[in-house]
This record gives sequence, C-alpha cells and structure tokens, in this order.
Amino acid sequence: MKELLRSTDPTQMAFAQALLQGEDIDCFEMDVNMSVLDGSLGILPRRLMVRDGDFDAAAEVMRDNGLPVTS
Repeated sequence: MKELLRSTDPTQMAFAQALLQGEDIDCFEMDVNMSVLDGSLGILPRRLMVRDGDFDAAAEVMRDNGLPVTS
C-alpha cells in the first residue's frame, strides 16, 4: 500500500474517500484511532492508503479535484 494523503482535516479525508469510492478505487484510512491518544484535538494526522497498482489513478483523481497528494 502507498500513502496517498496525510491530513488532520477530517472533511478533506472524507471528500478524498468519496472521490475514490466513486472511481471504484479501494482506500484505507490509517491512524484513525490515534485521535484517542491526542484527545481528539486533531494534532496527529491521518493517512489515506491505496494499493500500489491504484496509486497513479488515485493521484490523478485527487489532483483533478484540487486535493494534495503525498509523494
């Protein structure tokens, strides 16, 4: 799996996931439970992961919609 996005903004993560699901690209959000450790302050970023083979297509979808892509 490759990291597609790293963000502390839950709305950005939800938007990215919706875009990818609309394109039938599976994604997985990591570090969701880490927010429990930081007291839900949003200090620790979450990561959105995709399969290695889906990375290029997912990155294109993200860029087309104005979202950043982690290299």
